[in-house]
Amino acid sequence: MKRIALVHTVRPVLASFSQLLEQVVGQPLKIHNLLDEFLASDPAEIGYFSNENRNRLFNDLKSCELTKADLIVVTCSTLTPAVQLIRPFINVPIVAIDDAMTEQAVRIGRRIKIVATAMSTLKPTIAKLEQEAKLAGVEIEVDAQDHEPAYTAMRAGDMSTHDRLVLEMIREVKGFDCIVLAQASMGHLQHQAQEIAGVPVLASPILCCQKVKKMLEEM
Repeated sequence: MKRIALVHTVRPVLASFSQLLEQVVGQPLKIHNLLDEFLASDPAEIGYFSNENRNRLFNDLKSCELTKADLIVVTCSTLTPAVQLIRPFINVPIVAIDDAMTEQAVRIGRRIKIVATAMSTLKPTIAKLEQEAKLAGVEIEVDAQDHEPAYTAMRAGDMSTHDRLVLEMIREVKGFDCIVLAQASMGHLQHQAQEIAGVPVLASPILCCQKVKKMLEEM
């Protein structure tokens, strides 16, 4: 049985991601979950990802390595730039939650809209899209917006308010080739958002799980 270690920063993703992963992979998995809310809450409060927080993430990933995991998945987009820096120092493949999503987004069209709830997610997602566009040899235009009240509602466990506010944001999006839902905690809204927007809407959880399935099959 394959072992997967998951690093989460918010409880709603912790509660749902393991089940989705097993469903997509199509086989039982030994899953180890690590919840570290500070990893996302600290940059949201101070406005940047500190060296201290980067060290904390390094220690979390080292802890995951010690579970003898076949793969480590980090389910928070805010952490992606730090994950890319730490990857060479971990002896287990690490999948960032938005790897597959950003790879796909830059191939859909030039104009990309990022919709987020936490401001701390915007810069990392923009940077990841620009990185993937460069690798793909394409040019993109990116616009991004956040909605902190939706993030606050999610952190408080009020997902109905979170969902309503996110879908209100989607209704205002016009003139883009695709929309990127920047956080895994928004993934369950993908189908509703796509019906509203009328353009492809990408969510990271399902695409990430599909990437994990492919990597496990290739092992």
